[in-house]
Amino acid sequence: MSERMDPACSFNRLFFGVLLITSLFSFIEPLQAEPADDASIATNLADMLRAARQVISSNQARINDPNLGDKGLTGQVVLQQAVEIFKKATGTDPSSIDPTSRFGRLMHAQMDAIVEATDANQATINAKGVGFKGFIPAVFARLVNESFENHARNEAQIKVTAPEQLVRNRKSRPDQWESEVIRVKLLREDWPRGQAYAAEVETKGRTAYRMMMPEYYANSCLSCHGSPKGETDVTGYPKEGGKEGDLGAIISVTLFKQ
Repeated sequence: MSERMDPACSFNRLFFGVLLITSLFSFIEPLQAEPADDASIATNLADMLRAARQVISSNQARINDPNLGDKGLTGQVVLQQAVEIFKKATGTDPSSIDPTSRFGRLMHAQMDAIVEATDANQATINAKGVGFKGFIPAVFARLVNESFENHARNEAQIKVTAPEQLVRNRKSRPDQWESEVIRVKLLREDWPRGQAYAAEVETKGRTAYRMMMPEYYANSCLSCHGSPKGETDVTGYPKEGGKEGDLGAIISVTLFKQ
């Protein structure tokens, strides 16, 4: 005749079994996500810059409305809209990135730069009675990149450059390495459209991962960069005579080796 197990005994065995399993799992380190490589970090920084620039582009009519004062485009508003565009384009939520990782530090530095560049120009953005204000996507991107360099603390740099003959601001001129990449790689007829070029090179006495991401004129760019060549555009510069699909700019990202 079989013995019946005492209910209290059964409970105790179950309790101590669960306790043992819990104790074992407490010694197992949680799985950590693989650290982002240089290519991923550089691409995401370029994508975030593009997203923020798109916000300014889509709000140009609002910014240049002389009858409207406060545009409601604070740094936080621009950043929030940029993050939404970035998330849709990349599938990555910046808030999910470990802020202590290199990827996280640089993404946060860039997001801080977006806020800083926008807030520093609120007087221009909100000027009533003024039409064209000169706060265009190209200017905004340069200001963000300058702020980013300060926040990144010698870890990284971002610049929007272009073939030498298309550069309007001296600060955006390509350096020797960038010029060579543009000439030998990105301007080649058989270069895959939109494909970035990257290499590990010596820059400013330091080893760095450098990426060049090409950008091409859209139809909306041609009001300033199209034809007729030499005609003064709304910004006061002569038009370049570009055509839709021409290489118009390059986002250049430099990540210094640690």
